[in-house]
Amino acid sequence: MSGPLLKPLRRPHLWLGLWLLALAVVCVASLTPPPPMDIPKHGDKVEHLLAYAVLAAAAVQGFRPGRALWIAGIGLVLMGVGLEIAQGALTRTRMADPADALANTAGVLLGMASAATGLRDLLLRRGG
Repeated sequence: MSGPLLKPLRRPHLWLGLWLLALAVVCVASLTPPPPMDIPKHGDKVEHLLAYAVLAAAAVQGFRPGRALWIAGIGLVLMGVGLEIAQGALTRTRMADPADALANTAGVLLGMASAATGLRDLLLRRGG
């Protein structure tokens, strides 16, 4: 899977594995009961935005520009929307919220925007 999809990193499979683990953590956290926390109104939207921004920015670090990165970005958007639907359909402790799906999508766009900056190859330059 490393070939033309991943950047020529020193340890591409390690970084891909960590990214996939992060995806799994977001999926599990999205479908299990939320921890009891006092967060400001709409504070969860910031959490959604940041989580998906980090996932997308990590994709920018690991995947080559072009098709592979587009697939990762579209996949993240679909994952965010799909998890919101699953929350409403599969859980009793969560509810589907279209605003969360929008925050997820905005986060993906924000993280993908890092591809247009000098940070796009930070991991590659650091010897990742």
